[in-house]
Amino acid sequence: MAVPLRIVSYNVHSLRDDLDALASVVRSLSPDVIVVQEAPRRWRWRSKCAALAHSFGMYVAVGGLPSLGNLIVTSLRVRVLESWCLQYPLTKGRHMRGAAFARCEVPGAAPFVVAGSHLSTDDTERPTQAALLTPALLSCSAPTVLAIDLNETPGGPSYRILTAIGTDLGATSPEPTFPAAGPDRRIDFLFAHPSLSLQSFRVHTAEPTVAASDHFPIVADLLLPSA
Repeated sequence: MAVPLRIVSYNVHSLRDDLDALASVVRSLSPDVIVVQEAPRRWRWRSKCAALAHSFGMYVAVGGLPSLGNLIVTSLRVRVLESWCLQYPLTKGRHMRGAAFARCEVPGAAPFVVAGSHLSTDDTERPTQAALLTPALLSCSAPTVLAIDLNETPGGPSYRILTAIGTDLGATSPEPTFPAAGPDRRIDFLFAHPSLSLQSFRVHTAEPTVAASDHFPIVADLLLPSA
């Protein structure tokens, strides 16, 4: 029988907002895995990432500085089998960006891979990063879920590149995810391999999300193939 998994993708605005509200939002969602964009990536990044995970009642799998601000955090239900990071080439005058990967398993299910990334705001740089990320995803040894702040709306060039790795889980309920104070764009996405069945998807807009970040978190309940 298929095994349920809840995954959340959340840009936390470099922890500039209400951290108690942020922790409250994540705890209320009870994720098995949360992929964070704009996590700590500079001075004392290890302890800051650990503290963030602890505030969620969860544990760091991979990320921080090596993935340039992408962070994968898991509950105790999830066993991390392997983890690695990818860094995109630096474009002079812009932020360096990257991606985090974790091969995981939960009891009764076959292994799966979770990946997280945050692409450039520059229209020229962004598709190049998407083109580097796609083969890294396709080479994974298990079905993959990508959680990403694309900085682009559906139909753009980077979006079209990444549809090669799987289904846009939010395509059937295309609510805006940004900015939280007046949402008008869908730029946060979960893409999943076709073998991972979708039970439900939503953009979480309940209080206190506006106080927690400038993005809304997105939540997907998946069914994993059994072991």
